[in-house]
Amino acid sequence: MTLIPAGTEVSYTTTWLEMTERPGFPWPATPVGSPVTLLHATAPPAWYFLSLYDAVGRDYVWDDMFEMEEADLRALLHDADVALWTLFSDGWPHGFFLLDWRKVGICDLAYFGLVPQAVGRGLGRYLLQTAIHTGWDRPGVAKMTVNTCTLDHPRALVNYQKHGFVPVRQAESTRILKRDRDLARIPD
Repeated sequence: MTLIPAGTEVSYTTTWLEMTERPGFPWPATPVGSPVTLLHATAPPAWYFLSLYDAVGRDYVWDDMFEMEEADLRALLHDADVALWTLFSDGWPHGFFLLDWRKVGICDLAYFGLVPQAVGRGLGRYLLQTAIHTGWDRPGVAKMTVNTCTLDHPRALVNYQKHGFVPVRQAESTRILKRDRDLARIPD
């Protein structure tokens, strides 16, 4: 069955990862092909973040941020210790990352991903390596963190590990799907 209907309870595993040293890989070169631009959003409106969040996460059951009060989301996005970066190519957003430095000495890669139409174009590595270097470039960072779950892209956990993150904890959970989940839309 490739379609799991809304209202179905699904089980998943969340893995928390850490990186305790600046990465050994260099800043990535800009990908070959269509020109890309990475833009930092200054005090973005909530709708902008939510549109990126939905475009990237719709197939991976990203829906928690839609439950946040708009004033709270705006406060998060406007916090001086939170940064939203959007990857553009061909005039439209291809992906984004959100970094959170609100805990002293820690940069959390809170959100990261590509829209489905950008997957497989070689942009993910560029975007992730840029996010990692950007996180470490803030003075005082001693550790980066990220989490992923088995509802995310099937290669997410391995990809984070390939880039230097180490799993430190896992937890099993369940949730009720708020919308249909079409597993055929999720790339291998």
